[in-house]
Amino acid sequence: MAPADPSLMDAGAVVDLVRGDPARGLTAGEVARRLEATGPNEIAGAEPEPTWRRIVEQFRDPLSYLLFAAIVVSLAAWAVEGAAGVPFDAMVIAVIVVLNAVLGYVQQARAEHAVEALQRMSATTATVIRDGATQRVPTRDLVPGDLLLLAEGDTVAADARLLSAATLEVSEASLTGESEPVLKDARPLPAPAPLGDRLNMVFNGTAVSRGVGRAVVTTTGMGTQMGRIAGLLHATQEDPTPLQREIALVGRKLGIAVVLIAVVVMATVFLSFGVDTLDDVVTALLLGVSLAVAAVPEGLPTVLSVVLALGVQRMARHNAIVKKLSSVETLGSASVICSDKTGTLTRGEMTIGRVVTASGEVTVSGAGYRPDGRVEHDGALLEPGSALWRETAAVLGGGSLANDATLTEVDGEWTIQGDPTEAAFLVAERKLAIHQRRLDRFDRVGEIPFTSERKLMTSLEADLDRAGKLAVVTKGAPDVLLRRCAFHLVGAEVLPLDDDRRRRIVDDVERLSDQAFRTLAVAYRALETTTAPELDESLEQDLVYCGMVGILDPPRPEAAVAIAEARRAGVRVMMITGDHPRTAARIARDLGILDGAGAPAAAAVSGTELDALDEDGFRATVRRRSVYARVTPEHKLRIVDALQADGQVVAMTGDGVNDAPALKSADIGIAMGRTGTEVTKEAAKMVLADDDFATIVRAVREGRDIFDNIRKFLRYLLSSNMGEVLTVFLGVILAGVLGLSSGDGAIVLPLLATQILWINLLTDSAPALAMGVDTETEDVMNRPPRALSDRVIDARMWRGVLLIGLVMALATLATIDLYLPGGLLDGAEDLDNARTAGFTVLVLAQLFNAFNARSETGTAVHRLLANPWLWGAVGVSAALQVAVVHVPFLGRAFGTAPLSAGQWLVCVAMASSVLWVGEIRKAVLRRHDRVRAVPAPA
Repeated sequence: MAPADPSLMDAGAVVDLVRGDPARGLTAGEVARRLEATGPNEIAGAEPEPTWRRIVEQFRDPLSYLLFAAIVVSLAAWAVEGAAGVPFDAMVIAVIVVLNAVLGYVQQARAEHAVEALQRMSATTATVIRDGATQRVPTRDLVPGDLLLLAEGDTVAADARLLSAATLEVSEASLTGESEPVLKDARPLPAPAPLGDRLNMVFNGTAVSRGVGRAVVTTTGMGTQMGRIAGLLHATQEDPTPLQREIALVGRKLGIAVVLIAVVVMATVFLSFGVDTLDDVVTALLLGVSLAVAAVPEGLPTVLSVVLALGVQRMARHNAIVKKLSSVETLGSASVICSDKTGTLTRGEMTIGRVVTASGEVTVSGAGYRPDGRVEHDGALLEPGSALWRETAAVLGGGSLANDATLTEVDGEWTIQGDPTEAAFLVAERKLAIHQRRLDRFDRVGEIPFTSERKLMTSLEADLDRAGKLAVVTKGAPDVLLRRCAFHLVGAEVLPLDDDRRRRIVDDVERLSDQAFRTLAVAYRALETTTAPELDESLEQDLVYCGMVGILDPPRPEAAVAIAEARRAGVRVMMITGDHPRTAARIARDLGILDGAGAPAAAAVSGTELDALDEDGFRATVRRRSVYARVTPEHKLRIVDALQADGQVVAMTGDGVNDAPALKSADIGIAMGRTGTEVTKEAAKMVLADDDFATIVRAVREGRDIFDNIRKFLRYLLSSNMGEVLTVFLGVILAGVLGLSSGDGAIVLPLLATQILWINLLTDSAPALAMGVDTETEDVMNRPPRALSDRVIDARMWRGVLLIGLVMALATLATIDLYLPGGLLDGAEDLDNARTAGFTVLVLAQLFNAFNARSETGTAVHRLLANPWLWGAVGVSAALQVAVVHVPFLGRAFGTAPLSAGQWLVCVAMASSVLWVGEIRKAVLRRHDRVRAVPAPA
């Protein structure tokens, strides 16, 4: 029913096309028919995911499958053994799996309801004309052709074509990213325009900030611009995070390794010892199960979840609220941050930064609505009473008189009501300390309101310093106001406005515009009467031009520092906004996103330019250019997709409805907590409670710390588990050499199955958790982000894991051989004592390995005492090992025998070999890295 682009059509033609009535509106019967045909004016919601499916999702990863398999094998072996006692190992693994699922479910309990949030944003009622009468009707009952009445404070309830507008300004920041309210005009557009430039249209979910208007509804529900965004949200699929992909890969590799290890070891047992009895079969099966359990880091899912959850809590203390556990690490991998401008990189508060008059130009410092700042000329405070001060006072005071905004302070917080641009005059006036003088001197008598056609506002004021005589004060667009001026103010004098001065004023306007300032001029005329004349445009003639101001939504000062820190970390920052290209480029330069000089507008790529590019050109542009303006939600999605296709990990920030699809598509979407809409908060994976861009950089550092800690405990867990596997494997292979044999040829293992499970329980839990909260051991922001091709467990780490695991195994077997008769080193102890010594060496070696694993290349003594949790975990684990060796009932349960003090010293010395070998390896790696870092000679 609605035209493809009603903005290009005459208002009457649009009314005819939607079969409306510009005078009486639709009839009740016609509304009912159309409502049945088009459906309610609502945003369609997605089907909620059932709770059972969300629970099942917690178990759908390769590592969980691996643990389930371990449970099944453990239970099977327990049953074959006669089902005696409790299947301890299977129960422990099951508890770990369930605990991990519970943690994941709790953290993800806030399911995404972005579309429902869109519904909440919509107005609940709207004012329409139906059957010739003004009515308030539910928003959901609006239909195309309805006659919509708009007034200040209203939320627009559907997309509509304006029929008339009187000083109508609409805040569209949540939809387009435009930083200031858009002045609407009912005239048709000459050519297709981006969403932010369709001045004769109003859109669902935006807010009327000033004036009144009448419009005919063109589209409702999913056909509106907001509905299109809801459609994009439905169509946007969330990809797994880099960490999820990596852990899934680790799980698959471990699954293959576990099966191979179990098969090879059991085959070796069969070949080496032979299997003659059921007991031999059970022993071989138990050995396979024990090795499978040893090879699988059962604690990994839980440790990972706990570490990520602790990271979530730390980020929350720094105002970064993470909704999904796996998203914590993603920020640390981010290589690009795509940021919205308004309210994210800028304050979202219009501020006067320049005042230009006949005697020169002044700079107004300070940003936002808090009136803290200085009015300076050439770096010095503007001298009161000087010609330039008088002219500046006239401009700021006059702009505050021709003004309907208010500025108030409540409990130290400054807030405005009315147009943000007008409020900027009130703030700047306070910085010059002339506001009280204006309030005491002038009383408003009347006004000629601002209209889109006139682009002027005039206030008629009684001047008490002139015995109540009246003064005309006018504020508006400089080009329009200048045509009505015959004089200009120079200090305290009023001089004729000649052509040369007019040219200089026009040049000043262009100069400020090139610097992305919005310009407004102020003029006045003193009347010699106390009787108010007729308020018409005849008053706005022969005015005295005072000067003009340059207004800008200023950048956040902390954002520039954060962007510099992001660059140091190798993270690219991009600005993607719906604002004007000139404004976007200016802010980007101020923040350091763009470097160098040149034409500001040329530095920003517009949405129209993007539309003209083919796919290859689009990707090439995204690769090179960092500032985008006048873009649509589709553009933002395409930019994010192009970056991801180029191998980038993308963080996308935003606060408006227009940002929501891109936030959902990005690797991590970041919504603003204060200025952000509910839509963006629900679509995002992280919310900034303080809307501070610097918080993102702190979160990047936190994410990198977390990733480093994940690598630490992975290095620790895998090398420790490798030590257990190699100990048993080499012990079976070298049984004859080590004296591990019985007189009757039965299988003799270097470690018992219960001892392997004890080691896993003891060393895979508390020390791994303590490493997950380790302090920063390296400057994580002094290196580039991790590439998608980089593995969490890379080739260098695997080599380290194998080396350390081998050292653990050799130290353990050498200790057994030292005390066991018949081996390379002929000892005199029995099997239980020798096995206990080897068992203890393996436990202590893993505890030494906890310090070794804190860094791939850094020495273990660096910041040795920085992590008290690690020391506590190691101390508790060592004490429990002493108890297992010396407490009688534990000794019987785990097959241990008491050790002498001398044997304990030998065990500690043998176990420490892990640390010394690790230090030698790290020294070699450091030297290798230094050599590689030196550039080759030319």
